[in-house]
Amino acid sequence: MEREADAKTSVRRTVAGHTTPCDDCGAVDWDMDTTRGEVVCSMCGLVAEENLIDPGAEWTNSDRGEDRARTGAPVTNRLADRGLNTSIDARDLTSGGASTHGMSAQARRDWRRRRVIDERSKTRRSRERNLVKANQFIRDKSGLPIPIQEEVARIYRILSSKGFVTGRSIAGVTAACTYLVAREERLPRQIPELCESFGVDEKELSRLIRKASRELNLHRVSGPDQYFDRFLSDLGLPPAFRLEVDAMWNRIAPHEEVWQGKKPMGIAAAIIYRASQASETPRTQSEICSIANVSEVTLRGLVKTIEETMLLLDRLEERT
Repeated sequence: MEREADAKTSVRRTVAGHTTPCDDCGAVDWDMDTTRGEVVCSMCGLVAEENLIDPGAEWTNSDRGEDRARTGAPVTNRLADRGLNTSIDARDLTSGGASTHGMSAQARRDWRRRRVIDERSKTRRSRERNLVKANQFIRDKSGLPIPIQEEVARIYRILSSKGFVTGRSIAGVTAACTYLVAREERLPRQIPELCESFGVDEKELSRLIRKASRELNLHRVSGPDQYFDRFLSDLGLPPAFRLEVDAMWNRIAPHEEVWQGKKPMGIAAAIIYRASQASETPRTQSEICSIANVSEVTLRGLVKTIEETMLLLDRLEERT
């Protein structure tokens, strides 16, 4: 009776496969010993299960090196084979690397030939060669963080499987995917910037962006506030300057008729220019236009519109 009373007052603890009371003492207080591979009752010590299978990673090291990991790199879309194929590392076939493995000069030449054959076999089909070239463009020319590069590569792979790339420039489609994904992630890239980086025509890229957005149903519209951080960084303005820019944008943003339908880069440039003129770190129109890729005529027109809007808002606030 005392044992049953103690069992009732004990803490209820269960493990996988053992949620019922102990057959010996009636307590529900199980403990798993991963070292011995046993499930034991903490109250009476009854071994309910033994020789458990360890679901964790196996750290057996067959080559007696320091690294015991056997998992490898995760699957990635930034590689044409998604990182699932094995490859012969060229560093192992240099004179220094080969001597470490005890390879002779003849064996080194044989393995170099095998490496060339292995690399050619991976890109035998045109679609695989297409993905290799596109992923190289994404890694070298997109200028995006690696997680976003993964999304760009995934979007490109979807378009390639649908036949969208056939008959079109690989660089152009890659640039269009970069533009769309960056816009979705609120890190927008300007079309002239991508044209210079990927080496494509501006009209062609604009056309590919429209067609790819319809194909993928990606129609997010970027706002001027998404360009503030980048423009301020390129202009070398202090971080505290962002508060002044945000204050001006928060007053204008509710009045969509002022900025909707206009270039978001131009609106962002106009807000930054007007805020800089009232600060201790002014910037010229030419400096801002070179960053935002808009003409000085466009900038002056947008600045005039914003000043008129701000003046109207000031008058309305005075009346209220």
